[in-house]
Formats: sequence, C-alpha cells, structure tokens
Amino acid sequence: MTPFSRRAALGLLLAGAIAPRARAQEISAGSLRIAAPWTRAAGAGATGAGFMAIRNTGAEPDRLVAARTTAARVVELHTHIREGDVMRMRPVAAIELPAGREVRLQPGGLHLMLIGLAAPLRQGERVPLTLVFERAGEAQVELAVQAAGARGHGGGHGH
Repeated sequence: MTPFSRRAALGLLLAGAIAPRARAQEISAGSLRIAAPWTRAAGAGATGAGFMAIRNTGAEPDRLVAARTTAARVVELHTHIREGDVMRMRPVAAIELPAGREVRLQPGGLHLMLIGLAAPLRQGERVPLTLVFERAGEAQVELAVQAAGARGHGGGHGH
C-alpha cells in the first residue's frame, strides 16, 4: 500500500468514526428518541414554534404533556385543524406517542408554540427546551434556530 493509499484509508476510517457523532443529535428519554429539534428565527415578544421527531421505541404508549423554556413566557402544545376552508392552530392537552411509532412535530401539523419570546431567536443559535412526558419523565433538548421561513430542519435528518 502506498503512503497515499494508507492516508486515504485512514481518512475513510476516521470519517466513519466521526460521522455517527455528527448524526448523534438524538436525545433519549426512557424508550423515546427525540431527533432534529428546531425552530424558526423570530423577534422578541413574538411567538415562535418548536418542531422535532419523537420515536417511541417501547412497547407502551407515552404522551408529551408539557414543555417549558426560559426563552418564552409559556409553551403550549398545538395542532392544526381545518375549519371549512381555513386551517387554524388549536392547543391540545397532550401529544400521543404510540408504541413503536414516530410522531413528527412539524409546520402545518403538531408543534410547540413558544409564546412571548424573551429575546429574539436568531438563526444559528440554540434554544434550550424541557419536554415533559407522562411515562418517560423530562428530556432536555436544544432547538436549532433556522431561517424565519424555514420549512424543515436544516441538519439533513429529513424531519
């Protein structure tokens, strides 16, 4: 093997060792796996939204029952419903997490509302958030702040 081939092989080996860490932005809480948490840029005093994927790998259902952050006055769990020809956001008491399934919090669907932002959410920053689950307890995540008009997480997770 030439010195170049050895360096190339070592580079591929190191890339393989590093790549899983780059994807390891998944947070665990009991049997729940939380991936790709994100939000959009927004101004102070405004309302923001939180999005992510939550997979329940367990045999029992769970529920997201609350969330909180110091970045907003209050966090509400929301969904979108159709009323005639208009889509409206409505608070929900909990977000069901069926056993063996993934639930996506995403624009136009289930999501978190960050009401009364204490400071602007600036693209590139991270927002600490505590999720409260009925069975799994609490999980600390950080919402990656994307551009104001973002439609999905920019981290390549496809969520």
